Amino acid sequence: MVSTEYERRIAARFATFDQDGNGWIAREDFISAAKALLAEFGTPARSDRGQALYAGAEAFWQGMAGMADRDGDQRITREEFVSGAVKRLHDNPERFAEIARPFLHAALALADTAGDGTATVPDTVRVLRVLGVPPETAQAVAAGLDTDGDDRVAEAEIVPAFARYFTIPE
Repeated sequence: MVSTEYERRIAARFATFDQDGNGWIAREDFISAAKALLAEFGTPARSDRGQALYAGAEAFWQGMAGMADRDGDQRITREEFVSGAVKRLHDNPERFAEIARPFLHAALALADTAGDGTATVPDTVRVLRVLGVPPETAQAVAAGLDTDGDDRVAEAEIVPAFARYFTIPE
């Protein structure tokens, strides 16, 4: 795949993080995503799960800013995002998985209604929808994450898929 095609795909993924659509990714976008997930699952912000989600959002923001915020202004522009993804993540998707893991773990815990460390495919769709994924895409992605066909999605399935989506061209 030509580098420019890869960069185009990564740039399109920028909107997933730019929750308020202002043209850059900032800490507030991660806080907004956490608030929206808490509201969707009726979880109080001061609960253990709520605090874990906020801590995961902050860790994710810090990791992403460390990789992509080249000018240190606490905002990641589309250009910085593409550059950060292309230069730092393309060859090391595991690094992206590790910075995303605390947030993804906490989001999965919100959707884990059975208390078994997994979420149903429909609850995974809810998480994806809250994060801005279109309905038909959310359904297809969630179903694809259920690799063993048990209608459950586990962290071991989510984290690598998330990293692949943002770091490896399709």
